[in-house]
Formats: sequence, structure tokens, C-alpha cells
Amino acid sequence: MHTYLSNKAANQVHFQRRTLALFLVSALMQLQAQAQDSDPAKSISRIEVTGSAIKRVDTESALPVQVISHDDILKSGATTASELMAKVAANVGGLSDGISINVGGDQRGFNSANLRGLGSSSTLVLLNGRRMANFASPGDDAGVDLNNIPAAAIERVEILLDGASALYGTDAIGGVINFITRKDFQGGDASLYIGRTKEGGAEKRSFTLGGGIGDLRKDGYNVFAVMDAQHTGGLYTSQRKFIPDLQIPQRLGHLLSGFTDPANIRLSGNQRDYLRDQGFKINGKVIENRTINFAVPDCKPRANLYLPAGTGGVDACTYDYMGDTELYPKTEKVSALSRAVFQLNSDTQMYAEASWSQAKSYYVGSSARVTGTLDFKRIPQLANTGLDSLVDDDVPGEITVRMRLKEAGNRTSELSSEGQRFVMGVNGVLGAWDYDFGFNYSVNTVRDRDTHGYLLRDQLLAGIADGRINPFGPSSAAGLSLLNQIQVNDEVRHARGTMSSLDFKGSRSLMRLEGGDMAIAVGGELRHERALFTPSALLMSDNINNDAAPEGGRGTDDSRRVAGIYSEILAPFSKTVEMQFALRHDDYQGVGGANSPKIGLRYQPNKALLFRASVGSGFRAPSLSDLYRPTVYSNTATLPDPVSCAANDNDLSVCADNWATRRYSNPNLKPERSKQYTLGTIFEPSRLWTLSLDYWNIERSNLISEIGDDVILGNLAKYGNLVHRTDSGDIDYIELHKENRGAQQARGFDLAMEMHSLKTDWGKWSARLLGTWMLDSKIQTNPGDSYVSNLGKFVTDGVVQRWRHHFSLDWEQGAWSTSLGNSYFSGYTDQNSAINLDDGSIVSANRVKAYSIWDFSAAYALSKNLNLRLGVQNLLNTPPPFSNQANFFISGYDPSYTDPRGRFMYLSMQYQFK
Repeated sequence: MHTYLSNKAANQVHFQRRTLALFLVSALMQLQAQAQDSDPAKSISRIEVTGSAIKRVDTESALPVQVISHDDILKSGATTASELMAKVAANVGGLSDGISINVGGDQRGFNSANLRGLGSSSTLVLLNGRRMANFASPGDDAGVDLNNIPAAAIERVEILLDGASALYGTDAIGGVINFITRKDFQGGDASLYIGRTKEGGAEKRSFTLGGGIGDLRKDGYNVFAVMDAQHTGGLYTSQRKFIPDLQIPQRLGHLLSGFTDPANIRLSGNQRDYLRDQGFKINGKVIENRTINFAVPDCKPRANLYLPAGTGGVDACTYDYMGDTELYPKTEKVSALSRAVFQLNSDTQMYAEASWSQAKSYYVGSSARVTGTLDFKRIPQLANTGLDSLVDDDVPGEITVRMRLKEAGNRTSELSSEGQRFVMGVNGVLGAWDYDFGFNYSVNTVRDRDTHGYLLRDQLLAGIADGRINPFGPSSAAGLSLLNQIQVNDEVRHARGTMSSLDFKGSRSLMRLEGGDMAIAVGGELRHERALFTPSALLMSDNINNDAAPEGGRGTDDSRRVAGIYSEILAPFSKTVEMQFALRHDDYQGVGGANSPKIGLRYQPNKALLFRASVGSGFRAPSLSDLYRPTVYSNTATLPDPVSCAANDNDLSVCADNWATRRYSNPNLKPERSKQYTLGTIFEPSRLWTLSLDYWNIERSNLISEIGDDVILGNLAKYGNLVHRTDSGDIDYIELHKENRGAQQARGFDLAMEMHSLKTDWGKWSARLLGTWMLDSKIQTNPGDSYVSNLGKFVTDGVVQRWRHHFSLDWEQGAWSTSLGNSYFSGYTDQNSAINLDDGSIVSANRVKAYSIWDFSAAYALSKNLNLRLGVQNLLNTPPPFSNQANFFISGYDPSYTDPRGRFMYLSMQYQFK
């Protein structure tokens, strides 16, 4: 366990503990001293807004906050927190179920938020203003799994579009998303949701039940519980017409697979030359390549194709996995939240909150692939060629086959993310202070199970070698029996993350200023984080075909303590000028600490116009995964090796490949630093219209990142020591290390336009447009290096579109209401870097078209208690635009922001019990 400290670090932690303890005692003594001067009426009409710990009357502060109401959620048709965040323009590149589609990928099942495109690790997600345990599976992204948010209990969402490290802690550089649940619920309600897609697949069913008893004011207590169960069906490529319309085999054949059914034969160089000299023919022509297949040109379609320009080449077959996989996983999601509040006296409340959630995702990839060997005499077409006479081969007469195991079924995994959270505390008024003390215990458990299509490799290879498993046609009964016997059903990875904390905050008025009461808030937190990762013994034996254990892989058990303390002052110097001052100090065991200050200004010269600005700094401590994750073995995209290219006349068919990588964590990482500022205005010319425009700018230094493999190979003079080569000079593997390096810059405008309740003879109308216009988004790999921009251009692992918006137009009259919504993503330059290893060509340049989705819903109140809503998402059945990106497992389009379901129709019913 990595819980040790140097004497210096230990003394620093003890000092922080003593400081925090003295601060707590001092605050409590001051609370008690003020008890005789209590004036609880002052705080009755005040509320707390995300971005400030001080309750206030006016919800517009110096910081930009977007609010998604419960009605907004119902109108959108979203039933999960992840679906809701997909409609937020400032959320760029968050992880979702669609992105998770792969076989054996990192952090599958993780749904995350990513404000400003700065990374999930820099977006803080809160539930009722408090933290939750991060997704437990180790990987590059740290953050709360949105699957653990009890969606049915959400009352509203507050999104702070500004760095807030000064109040909330180090991981709020990109902003804060605060999911706020019901607080005082009486009676009961039940809702049913049923949805279907136009072309089939991805059906959805949801049922919600909630109930509460007790009137807090009259009875002195309120207890309620809400539960939600959802089912979403899987969606396969064969169910979508837009997949063949993308023409992936014709456009991206070199991104497809050379593992086919019937199997491709991969000859050695000697074998190819020998057979070619004999005039050996495939499809009536003397062979040219080392990869051959006797099924050419038929190749057993639909998934196995004859593509001379594809991966298989002119003498073999190419496997189109995009004709044989899923686009959207089947999921089962269940959540429950219960909250109890007791009014102990007129000034004091005690509360407890418990939540539980479980999201199971069933991933179905293409059928397994394997490289096997057998004696050439077992292949009738080669049996009399005399290949065993080639003594220079490692094993004379041995043939290598690259086969697709259709008989073993598709590779299937079950990923479960389970969240548990318990909060209890007390709040109220003591003297002139509003206070809140709480204990928070949160757990996330991730279980990753291989359930079908994964086979024991040693017995599989033996079955191919002895002929029981036929690479070129149906296997024998003995072969089929063997495939059934060696199927793996094992929980290969188990991860558990826990977070426990004690926190407090208190706020009070200090003195009267010209514009109102000057107020102060103080708060602090003691937190313990622990992360456990346990790979199974079977996985570590490295005997699961297509689910390899990295060399040196191991289980981990790491923990650390975190202490934070903050203070905030709100000063209304006049009726037009108000300022916010905040300062927080965080200390991470083994990493160190830093101060995060913030200053905000609110200037309102008249009722129609408001100006606001803020400036602050922060830092993000490395996650436990960044510090201690086991080495991960993976591969690059297809990239050229400059050394090999120089020796082979820049023939990319020879000198490019998918090179092996080893990705290392780093226990010596230091925190990232950030500086950010905002400047904006709100204009409300009448009660009907509100317009706001905010400029924001964020800069990060000491960025925790890896040097991109493409950057390393593009600058061997500087990074050549990270490329390890064999004795023959070929690349063996590339080192990728987590380190503090370089910087990141992002800046842009947030635009909001709202029309409130325009009453006409034809009903009441309202509209809202929320958009983000990006001015810059770029990363510097190392100090002194040039910045690389992904603004309007797909680079490495994603793109930041220049303009994103969500628009809604609502109408209601009597019992009827409708809502029309639009989500828009501007076009951009594609990745345009994939290499065809057969002929050395580079993919045709492409510009990805803009993507615009329209949604519509209509609701009718049958009675005071019963409401019906009929909705259509993707009203025009708009397919994802073509993309040649090679970063995601899915090819042909970018799954990070598009929806492959097409037109989706749903019906929901809600009944309230009083």
C-alpha cells in the first residue's frame, strides 16, 4: 500500500490536522458566542447557489451558473444523468455507453462529464453539494460515474461554468455539476416510460416509484424514498441502414481486420517466395502477398469480404467487424435514494441520506480472433507443395492462420458499476450562523466479467494444431465440444473505490454595508480515499484468448488522506457593486498542498443590466490511478517509424505498423496548476427576455499527461530514448509515461438567450438557447514545444467543435404542452491520418459534416394527478456523419457525440398520489 510518508510530509500532515482542528474549535466557539444574538429570520428566504457557500436572495452571482429544472428534464426525454449531460453544450467528450463499445478496453461502463473538454478528471460532480466516490476501475479518467446518480430523484441540476477550486477542491478546474434531489417530498408518484426505435434495437423501459410522509413544518419530520429501474436493449450494426450507407469497406478497408472466417493464411517471406516461384495461384493469379485465402473472391460475406484494397489485400479476405458487432450495449440500471429529515427544534435539523445504484452493461463485440499454427499438409491446397523443404523457417512446413472464431460466438462481457452512498449530518442556525456538519461515506465497485467468446488459449491453439478446430470450415464434433469446454466465464477484474469524509461549513453576516449585509462563510473537509484493483488469477495467467494480462500486471491497494479548508466573503459595497473573495487550501498526502484563491465581481448599474467577472487559480492533484496504476500494455494506431521509412524509401506499407506500447503510472507526479478568469454580462430588457454572454479563459500548467506516441515518433531526436528496438532495429515497444509536462489552454464564449412566458391568444410560449463558441483549445506536450490544437480538428483522441448549442421552444395552453428541441455540433476537419499497410497510402481527407438533432414531445394532463407525454428523439432520423477517425473501436463515425439509434419514439405516464 502506498500510504507511507516521509518525516517532512508526515509533519506537514500533522500540522494541517492541528490547523484544521484549531479552525474548527475556533469556529464553534464563535458560533456559541453569537447564540444570544440570533436572528434566524435573516436566513429564511435565502438560498444557496452552486458556486458560493453563502446563502443569498438573488440567484445571479458573480459566477455563471446554468440550471436544468425538473420540467426541462421531463421535456428532454432523458432518463439518465449521462443522457442529460449530452445535451449540455459545455460538456465536450464525456464518456458514454457508445464510446465504451470495444473488446477489453480501459474503463468500460464509465459514463462521465467533461466540461470544456479539459478531461473528466477536471470536472467535479456533486450530489446535493457533496462528493461521491469516483469510478473505481483504474484508467486515464478519474471522476464520478454518472450511472451512480439516482436519476429519478433529481429535482434540478446546477452547472457552474467556472473553475471553483477555491470552494470545492482541486478537481473543479473545468467546473462543477451539482445534481440536486428532492428534499421535502410528500405523497407518492409513479411513472412509466416505454421507448422504441424506428429500425429496431435499443428499446427502453423505465419504471419509477416514489413516496414520502411527514410535513417538516407541521410534523417535524419528512421521510421519502425514490427508486428507478431501467432496461435498454442492445443495438447491432445489422439493424441500422446508415452503416452500409457509410461505405466503410470501400472508404476504410485498411482499418478493418485480417482475421477472417474462413481463416487467412499468413505465409512467411520464404514460403511466399517459394510458392510464387512455383507459379502458385489464388483466384487465377500468381500470389503477390504473404496473406492468402483460398475462399477468394467469395470470402463468405456479409462480414468477410473480398477487398483488394483492404487489410487482407488482393490475395486474401478482409473482415468487416462493423457488420458484425454492436453499436450500443444492452444495459440494466437500478437506483434508489432515501432521505429523512427531522426538525429537532426551531433552529436545528438532523438529516440522513442513503442511495444505491447498479448499472450493468452487456458488451457484445465481434467474434474472437486467434493466430494459430498447423502443419501445411492439413491444408489440401498446400499438401503437395513441399513447404517442409524450406529449412530456413523456424518450423519447416508450419503454417500460420489468422482466424475468426464464429463457432465460439461473439465476445461478450458483463460490466457492473455499483454505487453506495450514505450521508448524515445536522444543520441549522446557531446564533447568527447558518451551519452544516456532515459525514459522507461513498463506494463504487466495478466488476468486469468475461462471459462468452473468450477461450482458454493453450487448449484453443492445441485444437487448431491437431485438426479438431477447422480454420477453413465447420469444425468436427470434437472441435465444437472443445470450444464449449474452454469458454471462459470469469470475473477478470474487480475494482473498489471508497471515499469517507467529515465536512462542515458555516456562514453569517458580519456587518451592514451600503448594498446589504457583508457575509462570511468558513468550511473544511477531512477526506480519506482508497482504491483497490484485483485482477483474477485466470487473467494473470495470461491464458485468456483476446484478454491478455500485461507483463508485470498486479493488484493494487492504495489510499491517502486529504484535508481542505476554505473561507469566503461576500461584500455588497453598494447597491450596484458586490464582490466575492474566496480562498481554499488543500493538502494531499504524499503529493502536497496549495492555495486556491478566487475573486468575483458583480456590477448591476440598473435592473436591466448586470456585469460579472471572476479570476482565480487552482490545482488538480494526480489521481490514485495516475500515481499507482499497473503498467498497461496496448498498441498505437497505425503510425510510420521514421527509421524504417528512411531505410525503405518511405514505403508506408513496409515502415508503418501498430506498434506495441507500455503505459506507466508515476508515483512522483506533482499537481497541475490552473489559472482562469471570466467576464460576462446579463441583459434583461424586459420580463420577457434575458440575454447573457460570458467570456472564459482557462490555462493549465504542469499538465499530467503522456507524450503522444505520434509525437514521439515524429520527433525521435528529442524522444528517441522512449522507443525500444530489437537487435534488427525494428520497434519493440514505446514507453508512455505519466509526467508533469506542458500546458493546456481553452477559451471561448457561453451564450444564453431566454424568452420567458410569452402569453398570447394561442397559448404561453417560452424559448431558450444555450451555446458555446470555442475560440481556442490546444495542448503543449512539453515546455518549448509548439501547441497542438484540436479545435475544429480531430487530433489523437477527439475533437472540440467550434460551436455547440441546445435550443428549446416550449408551448402550453390549458392541459396541453409541447416542446421542440435541437442539439447542434458544428463540422470539423477529420483525423485524416489512417495508413493503408497494403499500399502505403493515407486515408482520403475528409471534413465531418455538422450534426443536428431535433427532438419533439407533447404532454397532456388527463387530470390533476395524471400526465401523459409522447415524444420523438431525432425527429428527422438523422444518421451520424461519416468520419475516418481511427481512435475508437467503432469505425465510420465518431461515437463521442452522435446517437446511432436514429428516430426514437417514447411514451411516458406519471401519476401522483396525494
